[in-house]
Order: sequence, then structure tokens, then C-alpha cells
Amino acid sequence: MRTRAVGAIVGVVFGVTLSWTGMTSPNVIRSALLFEKAYLFLFFASAVATAFVGLRVLRAVRERAVITGDPVRWAVQRPERRHLLGSVIFGIGWAVSDACPGPIFTSLGQGIGWSLFTIAGVAIGVRLYAARGMTARREIVYAT
Repeated sequence: MRTRAVGAIVGVVFGVTLSWTGMTSPNVIRSALLFEKAYLFLFFASAVATAFVGLRVLRAVRERAVITGDPVRWAVQRPERRHLLGSVIFGIGWAVSDACPGPIFTSLGQGIGWSLFTIAGVAIGVRLYAARGMTARREIVYAT
């Protein structure tokens, strides 16, 4: 229960941050994707830099996650074809809809009705991916 409460608080803070910074605005996203303004990329870069440094510090001191107490660790994985293909599909969806998953739910929370269509598209995409994943797993099971 504690984990869910903390997750809800983090989600609310994230949503407020996205709204406050303008990341729910299709105009902000579009201007970044057209390389007219660097605002979005600077915002992302600051988040990545903070996470990069913070996680490495936690890993170096062998700390545990604050909420669950699990050790902080991860394995480095070489990029694969599926990673590249997934990033291209994500980028195309982002460019077509002028939205990404975090801000579309924030937009819904702000009462922006068109975000329902984007959420429906995300749900359909996730469902198609899950269906394909199940098919791929069945093929692996039958092949062995």
C-alpha cells in the first residue's frame, strides 16, 4: 500500500511538472520536433543528466531503493534491432500526435478532450504489441 501511495504522489508531482513546464502543449512539442526551439530537448537533457548521475551515485555506494528497499542495479544491454525499430515507431507516433504518453494523461487531467483520441491510439498500440508478443512467444515455444 505504501508503494502505491508514494507512486501516486510521484505521479501527481510529475503531472504538475509537465503541466507547469508546458510539455502538454502540442505547440511546444511541435516547435521542438521542427527544431524551432530547444526548450523540450534541454528539459529532457536535464532529466537524463540528473538520472544518470543520481543512479550511478546510488550504484557506487551500493544503496537500496528508498521505497522498496531493493538493491539499485541494472545490466548494460547492447542496442538491438527491436530497440531501434521501437524508437522509430515511438518517434513517428510522437510527431503525428504531437504528444507522448506522460503528457497525454496530464492533458486528460487538464480536461483537454482531444487527448482521449491519443490515449486510445496508445492503448491500441500497446494491445497490438502485446498480441504480437504473445504470438512471438508461442512461436518460440513451438520451435523448441
